[in-house]
Amino acid sequence: MKIFWLGHSAFRIEFGDTVLLTDPFLTGNPSFAESSYAGDVAKATEGCTHIALTHGHNDHVGDTLAIIEATGATLIANAEICDYLSRKASSPIKAKGGNSGGTIDLGEFTLTLVQAIHSSSYVEEDGTIIYMGNPNGFIINAMGASIYHMGDTDVFGDMELINRLYHPDVGIVPIGDNYTMGGQSAAFACKQYFDFELVIPCHYKTFGALDQRADTFVNAMKESSTKVAVLEVGEKYKIR
Repeated sequence: MKIFWLGHSAFRIEFGDTVLLTDPFLTGNPSFAESSYAGDVAKATEGCTHIALTHGHNDHVGDTLAIIEATGATLIANAEICDYLSRKASSPIKAKGGNSGGTIDLGEFTLTLVQAIHSSSYVEEDGTIIYMGNPNGFIINAMGASIYHMGDTDVFGDMELINRLYHPDVGIVPIGDNYTMGGQSAAFACKQYFDFELVIPCHYKTFGALDQRADTFVNAMKESSTKVAVLEVGEKYKIR
């Protein structure tokens, strides 16, 4: 299994015959434009089979519809996001909608939607704000690995229940502050509630309002046995 960071909360996860993209905000993402992909969306999304969205903010929905139209990928998200994007698409799309607590079986993997503490809306070009359901994180179970992509969230006590129910061994953790946890609170969440083997920080340095470096998170994790993989945008990490 290989995990590529595409910047912000966007990841490309490859295993078996699956290429899963999360929150594919690529066009307009300065981190992606400056990465080894040099803004090449087609290269970064080649072979995509599935797209999973944590919530409906524009910087997470990103290029979803364009990628689906190019690849025929299946969309996985909450019911409201699936309904909205299905209506916006120029032709019928494959969408698997769910809600918090639901597990969706995709064949080579399952994806369980879990709670996140955030908001979720989409802003149309004319400024209209569309309600996009509740935000989520998700648990991806594939090839013996359990990955918890937290989405955009603050720390919350029920993270303990997520750990007890799903036992994730890899965490994808937002650390950029302002809109999500900062480095200190993200490290607290990882150490207090989880027994991760590996954590990958994300949702930082994309915009000026976010922390530009992962140092605070890395330093706060030093007393933990959990490995912290700080990836460059475009870099891959092999976990299986």
